[in-house]
Amino acid sequence: MGLMMEMGGAIFLVLLLVSGLKVEADGADHRYKERELVPLYANKVGPFHNPSETYRFYDLPFCAPENVKDKKEDLGEVLNGDRLVDSPYELNFRLDKQSETLCRKKLSKEEVAQLRTAVLKDYYFQMYYDDLPFWGFLGKVERGNKINENEYKYLLFKHIHFEVLYNGDRVIEINVQTDPNLAVDITEDKEVEVEFSYSIEWKETDIPFEKRMEKYSKSSSMPQHLEIHWFSIINSCVTVLLLTGFLATILMRVLKNDFIKYSHDEESLDDQEETGWKYIHGDVFRFPKYKSLFSAVLGSGTQLLALALFIFLLALVGVFYPYNRGALFTALVVIYALTSGIAGYTATSFYLQLEGTNWVRNLLLTGFLFCGPLFLTFCFLNTVAIVYSATAALPFGTILVILLIWTLVTSPLLVLGGIAGKNSKTEFQAPCRTTKYPREIPQLPWYRGTIPQMAMAGFLPFSAIYIELYYIFASVWGHKIYTIYSILFIVFIILIIVTAFITVALTYFQLAVEDHEWWWRSVLCGGSTGVFIFGYCLYYYYGRSDMSGFMQTSFFFGYMACICYGFFLMLGTVGFRASLLFVRHIYRSIKCE
Repeated sequence: MGLMMEMGGAIFLVLLLVSGLKVEADGADHRYKERELVPLYANKVGPFHNPSETYRFYDLPFCAPENVKDKKEDLGEVLNGDRLVDSPYELNFRLDKQSETLCRKKLSKEEVAQLRTAVLKDYYFQMYYDDLPFWGFLGKVERGNKINENEYKYLLFKHIHFEVLYNGDRVIEINVQTDPNLAVDITEDKEVEVEFSYSIEWKETDIPFEKRMEKYSKSSSMPQHLEIHWFSIINSCVTVLLLTGFLATILMRVLKNDFIKYSHDEESLDDQEETGWKYIHGDVFRFPKYKSLFSAVLGSGTQLLALALFIFLLALVGVFYPYNRGALFTALVVIYALTSGIAGYTATSFYLQLEGTNWVRNLLLTGFLFCGPLFLTFCFLNTVAIVYSATAALPFGTILVILLIWTLVTSPLLVLGGIAGKNSKTEFQAPCRTTKYPREIPQLPWYRGTIPQMAMAGFLPFSAIYIELYYIFASVWGHKIYTIYSILFIVFIILIIVTAFITVALTYFQLAVEDHEWWWRSVLCGGSTGVFIFGYCLYYYYGRSDMSGFMQTSFFFGYMACICYGFFLMLGTVGFRASLLFVRHIYRSIKCE
């Protein structure tokens, strides 16, 4: 108990720390005097349809200051692929400029070809002005009615117009415009002389500084979007209530009839053939095969459930406002490290309840069950990013920090949790004694097999979250912004409830046909929603997105496979825990011989 309280205190401290995460400008209080230089950082460039494939700003031949300095970034920003650097634009506070020359540059044939490819792939740039993000395209392709790429006309924008809104001594909003009339033709492979320029116009606004980030979240809070969200929520709730009510009614009626039947059977001394779930009471609490793996799944699943709840807590108190760069990644790394004690405690205590002997090996398996595949995926994808010279490639220092967190925080807490679990000495609560020899499972029809049951179990929870998945995918793998965390939290709770109900129902139907091997089945049925989500990934990639290229494809499927695997572990744990409660309840309600 002491360990759990200490962990709770540590996690609360981290919640306070992470909730204070804000990206500061060089003018730390965001207040400026007239004509004072406001910091403008260039971040990255990349194809618009491939959000993971981003490159450093100066990988393309843009005008650069004499000494390019990198902005110091925290762990979350680096994980997010942000690489902020100084830019040569001088945007002084409340100082209008008309057609200021940035630089004159002679582009070589190779640089022209590089920029032409970037324009063809809809490359965009991202910058931060006083910590306000803004975007713009590098150029445009005039296709006309031509089909062949070689016949297109490629234009590179050479002038950027900044429109900045201010309130008193603070910057409130920035917008950029590019003028197609001020563009240079880069269609042909030849040297081109370009004069890059910019202009800036300042306008006063009455929007307070505290509300300047609301502009970025408006897109996801627009009435038509909210309408769709609430419609999906109501639709899910009605579906869930009807189906869970239907299942609950059937189960209650069937169980009531079972209890009456079994009580009558006990009173009558007639020799009759034993059928139904009562007659496998001697096998239903027989411990499953692969105890160590089973306990590790429960440990990892419980940890991921705790992680999800803490992330939702932070989201609901407003930590993850739009473009609080890296806050989500920092929170994920830190909270995952701090909740590893939960995994150690749950896995070891349950493993010892199942009369396991090698708890140390079980603890190691728990530590690597989710982290192992995630680390291997990361190593492969980081190598791909290095080959592509993309900003998604983590620097050695960042990898070292993550390894240190894993070594100095995650592992010790996992071991401490394991020791606490070992010392808890909880016995497995089984209402019935287990017989010496297992009862033979009768021949069952094909639809009672594991895979058909998983398909049935996963469909209902997936249908409850299906509509919301599109918005999440469009945010994570696109440029839309997701800020309606309250709706997402409701959907998450619905997902947990439906998973628990459907797994309990399938466990009952499994026991009713005298199939007593329900332990692993309940985990697989509960976690099957993860498989459905991965199926949705395939549909989204090929049907709803314009992503392409080896790097973007490998990043999308690599990380989505890890996320779906995490869902499998988390919902599998929910499914088993619900089934265990149900099985214990029904066998307590009858007299076991």
